[in-house]
Amino acid sequence: MTNATGSGRDVLVVTGIGGMGQAITRRLGSGMQIVLADFNEESLTNSAAQLTIDGFDVHPLVTDVSSPTSVKDLAEFAAGLGPVRSMVHTAGVSSATSNSAAILAVDLLGVAYILDEFERVIIPGGAGVVIASMGGYMRQPIPADHEALLATTPVDELGHLPFATADQFPHAGQAYSYAKRANQLRVRAASVGWGKRGARINSISPGIISTAQGIEELDSPNGVAMRAMINASASQRLGTGQDIAAAAEFLLGPHASFITGEDLLVDGGVIAALKSGHLDLGLASSGHA
Repeated sequence: MTNATGSGRDVLVVTGIGGMGQAITRRLGSGMQIVLADFNEESLTNSAAQLTIDGFDVHPLVTDVSSPTSVKDLAEFAAGLGPVRSMVHTAGVSSATSNSAAILAVDLLGVAYILDEFERVIIPGGAGVVIASMGGYMRQPIPADHEALLATTPVDELGHLPFATADQFPHAGQAYSYAKRANQLRVRAASVGWGKRGARINSISPGIISTAQGIEELDSPNGVAMRAMINASASQRLGTGQDIAAAAEFLLGPHASFITGEDLLVDGGVIAALKSGHLDLGLASSGHA
């Protein structure tokens, strides 16, 4: 579903058609060729159709970010349309609906594939954003030597690191926070290669966002702790897709031209409450916070 094909206009790539992906696409996509990627073909088709009705130039492509071949095809497809100016990776799975193996395949390896393939096609002056999570700030510290390996191990070896396999994470939430911390580290390391192309890459770590996936998490056994986090935060509210879209717009735009390899925490103050002692996760999980 497109209004134009191969017009040479700048290309925006957005992976994931959930609430954050939709908000980012609508905020940033006017006047650009939009490559919209998702694993669910039906949802992707419906989203692309609605965006086309609303005047956006959308090129949907079914993509499995856990597959290096599929991610390579996505990058090449985008580059074939025109200059790839912006890339935003929102695709991911949650601990409420996925097991540790799936989380590591999509949220850990998928990000590594995206970073590698889009480093090859992003244009000078371009920029990318990876959606990580505040969960990356909430786990126990990872040993420095493990962090170094998570950041720099070639992607075809990353899934075989003995401390980063599914059997190391009996609970999906542990795998999720681990993968999201790895995303932050991976983006930092990738900024060097992106910089050699004259491009920038950063990550955003959202807090609890009011998307379909976020509401699903609130309705899961994790919901008690999540509500305690919201109540302890300075903002005392759920985030919105527009909050994340605004952050992405800043990081992709000219006002952030001196920012690369960084993680922007957009959580309404949850981590601040945690780190300052105003939030006890143990009590939050038990419902007594």
